[in-house]
Amino acid sequence: MHRHIGLPALIATLLILTACADTAKLPESAGFGPAPTLPPPVTSALPTVHIAPVKGWSNGEKPTAAPGFAVSAFATGLDHPRWLAVLPNGDVLVAETNKPAKKGDGGIRGWVMGLVMKRAGAGVQSADRITLLRDADGDGIAETRSTFLAGLHSPFGMTLIGDSLYVANTDALMRFPYRSGQTQITAPGVKVADLPAGEINHHWTKNVIASRDGKRLYVTVGSNSNAGENGIDKEEGRAAIHEIDLATGRSRLFASGLRNPVGLAWQPQSGALWVAVNERDELGSDLVPDYMTSVKEGAFYGWPYSYYGQHVDARVKPPRPDLVAKAIVPDYALGAHTASLGLTFYEGSALPKHYAGGAFIGQHGSWNRKPRSGYKVIFVPFADGKPAGMPEEILTGFVDAQGDALGRPVGVAVDRKGALLVADDVGNVVWRVTAARR
Repeated sequence: MHRHIGLPALIATLLILTACADTAKLPESAGFGPAPTLPPPVTSALPTVHIAPVKGWSNGEKPTAAPGFAVSAFATGLDHPRWLAVLPNGDVLVAETNKPAKKGDGGIRGWVMGLVMKRAGAGVQSADRITLLRDADGDGIAETRSTFLAGLHSPFGMTLIGDSLYVANTDALMRFPYRSGQTQITAPGVKVADLPAGEINHHWTKNVIASRDGKRLYVTVGSNSNAGENGIDKEEGRAAIHEIDLATGRSRLFASGLRNPVGLAWQPQSGALWVAVNERDELGSDLVPDYMTSVKEGAFYGWPYSYYGQHVDARVKPPRPDLVAKAIVPDYALGAHTASLGLTFYEGSALPKHYAGGAFIGQHGSWNRKPRSGYKVIFVPFADGKPAGMPEEILTGFVDAQGDALGRPVGVAVDRKGALLVADDVGNVVWRVTAARR
């Protein structure tokens, strides 16, 4: 096939064919909230592919902040910034990272998806480092930038316990000594635990959060496929949250059936652990909603056998009705194919009281929905530890009128002054969102 029609023609043909696939019948809003609309699945030989090609921000351009907010660049010129962590002294750590180099292309489908992801800005080489950003004069712009940790392996999640910084590489959880105020760590890391990786490593990001008492770590591991097509044997220890006891080093599955859990945060009112999860693709533009949910110990959330509770995914063979019967319905849907990655609860005081205890979510944006979804930062209000309303758009304008991606939001965090920070891996910027001055 490659030889007869030529590579450029092959690419064009495949993109045209996939672009003609399913179109959403429901508004994007139907996939949000505690009771999303779940229409019958739509399957086809080729998935819907509707990406926003990468363009990037021109000088002076920035996202659009909602009324009552202002947005400015905290740091620019970064290299695919994906995830953020704020240290107690106010320094901001940013993981400049991407998926690790991979052997093979996974056949024609994997090759096509590689082209799609490259066009969406996900094809850059991983910088494999964590950079420290410091705003010493408090003007909302990081004037100090230093390589904090180098030579990592597709790092993502970061969490600090006392004088130990834990970093989740794609294949291992590492511990590094930390001293407040230092701008670089040169000491070698100590491996705390191996994490599922291997040659496939479909969802490569691994996130980590510490328990409130600092005795345990919780690590997210995404699935090794979309819906089990690589074989259930390839999913050992994946699509799950692992709990690691630091005193004994023992690890166990804390919750499972979570296709691609990424953002982790403690809800301040209830004290519960919440996670943002990316659900499966290729069941149509209206399925399946990504979601956030409180994480129940020992719970199973359906993947790959069912979605959103006990809605069976007929593609998965052999079926497991015993596991489907145990599948828990998530707490709150975040829209079909929005790629909701970032999650943080607001505990600052710089924003109005309305935002206290609520969740900010970074939505990286769809490739498998027509029209597009996500490409924004949203807020979900909470009351008494539970979602208490529909989402509110906080930061938009990441896709221009021509359908090109100027940026794509990923990780979100709250800085020491109470402003919201947003990692933009296509724009190579960390944005800072504050209350607008009156």
